[in-house]
Amino acid sequence: MDMDNQYFEWQKISSIPISALQHYIYCPRQFALIHIEEIYEENVFTIQGNIVHKRVDNEKNYYNKDKKVENSLPLWSEKYGLYGVADTVEFEGDKIIPVEFKSGKKKKKLADDIQLAAQAICLEEMFSKEITSGYIYYDKSRKRREVVLDEKLRKKLTDTISSVRELLISKNTPQPVNDQRCNNCSLKDYCLPDLAGRIENYLKELK
Repeated sequence: MDMDNQYFEWQKISSIPISALQHYIYCPRQFALIHIEEIYEENVFTIQGNIVHKRVDNEKNYYNKDKKVENSLPLWSEKYGLYGVADTVEFEGDKIIPVEFKSGKKKKKLADDIQLAAQAICLEEMFSKEITSGYIYYDKSRKRREVVLDEKLRKKLTDTISSVRELLISKNTPQPVNDQRCNNCSLKDYCLPDLAGRIENYLKELK
């Protein structure tokens, strides 16, 4: 194992995965089921995402005198205690541009922006360069959306990292919340949000 891979494996022991931040923003209970209770189940949406990412993984890296494109690049940050893998990183002149691939249609989602921002701060630490923006590519739309890494997004990212660490330390899985997020969640059968909703309605009727 070379030094880069050895360092990457060591980081896994003491850090949290970048994907955990996305899970937390989407739903803290989903995050806890995956990263605390270690429950995970595939559905059509996660499988579609896996197919897109596998296709990116199989793409060859691209180099010419003006531009370099690295696929499946390992990421880490000692400062923030993060590790992960960038789908694609474009190196063009002095610019470093992370690109995250998603299987669905073009749509702004905070969870995706946080994931991309986390990749960016890892790259900033690894290459000692400031990153001002990145892109999310939507496979279904065949379009990509620019994400500006402004102070507001960076603050939301660091707040999320702190919240994730607090939840990991507490090991307390949040109670289910039955809303539209549950419809596409692969953990719906484990989470039982419908049951929680029925109990909540029943308790309201007793008052």
